[in-house]
Amino acid sequence: MVSVQQIKALRESTGAGISDVKKALEESGGDMEKATSALLRALGSSAEKRAGRETKAGIIEVYSHANGRIGAMAHMSCETDFVARNPEFKWLAHEIAMQIAAMDPADVSALYSQPFIKDAGKTVGNVIDEAIGRFGENIKIERFTRYDA
Repeated sequence: MVSVQQIKALRESTGAGISDVKKALEESGGDMEKATSALLRALGSSAEKRAGRETKAGIIEVYSHANGRIGAMAHMSCETDFVARNPEFKWLAHEIAMQIAAMDPADVSALYSQPFIKDAGKTVGNVIDEAIGRFGENIKIERFTRYDA
């Protein structure tokens, strides 16, 4: 039997839906590691299915480092204005802008392959794939600019 605490913990760590989390835990016999791995694979496959969808909504997020000498702007796109206005999407854009300021990627493809600054076990691409699974829409980092005074 899967506990509510297990479901809650796995949902918070992966961002997957409750039914998906419960199913993954039941199939893994309550093993959190196996369930996490299965969910991340599922979220990645969800991203692949949505990759061809047009992204015509989005936001531009600005991040300025505390010392005010480094900043970044990230243009993130999604399919609908509904997702673009979602606080979690704004948070994602902020995290990506912070990543850009910290790591100074050469271009968008280099950004996708960088280790994520808040979890070195994931790449930025993995974080975007997880967000695609959570929101159910295609999400892209369209472009960015980094400033260094």
